[in-house]
Amino acid sequence: MILSIRNRFTGIITEIVSGSVMGTVTMEIPGGQSLAATVTMDAIKDLGIGIGTAVEALIKSTDIAVATTEVSGLSIRNKLAGTLVGLDSGGAMSVARIKVGKDVELTAAITRAAAEELKLEPGTPVTALIKSTEVSFSAV
Repeated sequence: MILSIRNRFTGIITEIVSGSVMGTVTMEIPGGQSLAATVTMDAIKDLGIGIGTAVEALIKSTDIAVATTEVSGLSIRNKLAGTLVGLDSGGAMSVARIKVGKDVELTAAITRAAAEELKLEPGTPVTALIKSTEVSFSAV
């Protein structure tokens, strides 16, 4: 299957918090940071996953926000520290490439105005912000 989702990488499940309908799956990504995904309990069961299972995380570029300063007071579960390694800008949009771990690079589609306001350039320390409900995964 070919997907248009740019952000795809493997992680190992470290925690599953079960609920009556939804659960939260936390995975460690290469480089030691954690990524949380909120999915249905049916999906967890259907995939047959557990602690130690390798999964592939999938995140659309449009589901990632970028911060250049300390972030707190947010309900967003995923705050991945990284370094901007590239920025491609067009008329209205920019694509920020962020290294967040060993062999893990995310792309974030943000407005060109935001990229300019944040003064993004390669080498800038950034945080990729991703709601756990916007992270999908598949069993590897």
